[in-house]
Amino acid sequence: MDGLLLIDKPRGMTSHDVVARVRRILRTRRVGHAGTLDPMATGVLLVAVGRGTRLVEFLMEGSKTYRATIKLGESTDTLDADGEIIERRPVPAFSEARVANACRAFLGEISQVPPMYSAIKKNGVPLYRLARQGIEVERTARVVHIERIVLHGMKLPFLDLEIDCAKGTYIRTLAQDLGTYLETGAHLTALCRTRSGSFLLDECLALEQLSENALPGLFPGFLPMGEALRGFPVIEVDEKGCARLAQGIPPLRDQVADFSCVPGRLLTLVREGRLLAVARFAPERLLEKRGDFELLRVFPEAAAA
Repeated sequence: MDGLLLIDKPRGMTSHDVVARVRRILRTRRVGHAGTLDPMATGVLLVAVGRGTRLVEFLMEGSKTYRATIKLGESTDTLDADGEIIERRPVPAFSEARVANACRAFLGEISQVPPMYSAIKKNGVPLYRLARQGIEVERTARVVHIERIVLHGMKLPFLDLEIDCAKGTYIRTLAQDLGTYLETGAHLTALCRTRSGSFLLDECLALEQLSENALPGLFPGFLPMGEALRGFPVIEVDEKGCARLAQGIPPLRDQVADFSCVPGRLLTLVREGRLLAVARFAPERLLEKRGDFELLRVFPEAAAA
């Protein structure tokens, strides 16, 4: 079974917990996920199975959409409702216009300091382990991109937001920073990822629907290898190009179907629905006699089939 499972992660489980359950049900160790969700969070978790684990780095690249509930007036040590309250402040009678204007201050490229309760490692140790020991270390700020923030509802002290953002964005940190901006403090009380790349929550399988009796590949929410990178341009390769790929050699431009793609764009090379490779269109490489594509992942067993 090779491909991608679209899972609606339940609240209270870590992403690793989900992976462990899938491993047990499918009886395979080759399972991984693309994009960690905190235990409190729910929603779209992309779980790669078998050869699909070789696609995780590309699945991670997609932007995300979240629905978030933020409580103003209280700050916690974990930046979310799972933590201990460390400060309380009064919440003024903000207007929706005031809050919406505050949200706009966080659009575009912004700097975020990752939370201590995160999986980022310091000298090989996850930060959350240090945090549980009461140790706080300096973290390097990261530049992240937030495309859109919509205020869907406000019943103070709670705000309901929808956020479109690039990978690496911490919504917990955004909640804290918004509270700082409004001079009230804040923390995250609920979070649901409704989109990851081109994959939507409506397509996802509830974890309890996974059955040990289901036939391999017939789970609802399962996508085979050829569909796992559906947001990428799909380029059909002819037999000669297939033979080159089976040897790990990029196909030439005249060995693929006509396509319109700008240099540097990531794409998939396929043959009759089989995923042969993930590549970057690099026509300048032809001058170096290395073909028109830079191969990033090759599946020679598929090319040789």
